[in-house]
Amino acid sequence: MLSVEDWAEIRRLYRSEGLPIKAIARMLGVSRNTVRAAIASDALPRYERRPAGSIVDSVEPRIRELLQAFPTMPATVIAERIGWTRSIRVLSARVAELRPVYLPPDPASRTAYVAGEIAQCDLWFPPIMLSVGFGQTRKPTQLPVLTMVCGYSRWLSAVLIPSRHAEDLFAGWWQLIAALGAVPRVLVWDGEGAIGRWRGGRSELTKDCQAFRGTLGAKVVICRPADPEAKGMIERAHDYLERSFLPGRAFASPAAFNAQLDAWLATVNARPRRALGCAPTERITADKTAMLALPPVAPATGWRASSRLARDHYIRLDSNDYSVHPAVIGRRVEVIADLARVGALCDGKLVANHERVWAGHQTISGPEHVEAAKVLRRKRIGMLRPAPEPEVEVRCLDDYDIALGLDTADGGVA
Repeated sequence: MLSVEDWAEIRRLYRSEGLPIKAIARMLGVSRNTVRAAIASDALPRYERRPAGSIVDSVEPRIRELLQAFPTMPATVIAERIGWTRSIRVLSARVAELRPVYLPPDPASRTAYVAGEIAQCDLWFPPIMLSVGFGQTRKPTQLPVLTMVCGYSRWLSAVLIPSRHAEDLFAGWWQLIAALGAVPRVLVWDGEGAIGRWRGGRSELTKDCQAFRGTLGAKVVICRPADPEAKGMIERAHDYLERSFLPGRAFASPAAFNAQLDAWLATVNARPRRALGCAPTERITADKTAMLALPPVAPATGWRASSRLARDHYIRLDSNDYSVHPAVIGRRVEVIADLARVGALCDGKLVANHERVWAGHQTISGPEHVEAAKVLRRKRIGMLRPAPEPEVEVRCLDDYDIALGLDTADGGVA
């Protein structure tokens, strides 16, 4: 076989030096036919072995007949129908080559996101054990992290929330949207119970979700069941969180988790993305400009309930009891709570304000409430104690003897 070096030299001698074929063959010690072939070929010389054929060639006509009748027939079924007893791998490779002739290809569509149009939301459950105080820890299924990714800019937001209840979920959702500073026109969710579900071939949003999206003026879309491709961005974000955020970190509390998560997100959103050719920080301005403006009045989120304060002056929220000032015992109070604080109002006045506790079945007492209860208890006891009887002067008995004329000295009568 002619080497690449000789091929190149033959072409140089013929084209540049103008030597005849006979002289080139004599100079390089090759035949004149080899020189003629090198001059005529513009491609590099390459050794090619003549195909020896395959054991499948003899049964290829029968394979074509089956594929023409049933283009999606599996290779294993074809092997059974034609009585194939040799390697299934060789047959499968030939079937894969022939199938596109009888079955049209199914190209995947590429999704393009317009600025301000869409954001994908979901819950991520980090595979960790997190201390929540009072000697208690939460397992992964009790640690919902609300995540949101903007389609055009790939801007990632996330926050750890206390529970999957609608009150906490919408409070966390509004926190992410308010921090973004704009409202995406379409918000995509999986079948989360507090958001909605598919029923009877159509999606149904919960009453809380309808109220929330009505205030925002946005559209909420529920993905069909078993359709992870519909929210691939958020799924990849969850995988990125597990591979990049969690390793090598320790969290002393939920607040510490959110603090480290915020710092990590600020770094991640400044990293260039291969799919974008830039960092999300370079696109987020255009993305937010095309979004809806924040509503003038924030949507009602968090926990709200009204009840009459009992004598023990405690209110219950998420299995925990929080103290209220005892001065409003017997009056109606409004319980308000968000992701961080728990409070109570009575006639518009704040009568309780506690940090929200993530541990369960705890009693949280404010020192001022305990002291006020002691003072009111002593005052009430003093009011209910019976008044003492007035003191009456007790006269000496001799005074009565003298008044009656009795001589008490000799025991006789005067």
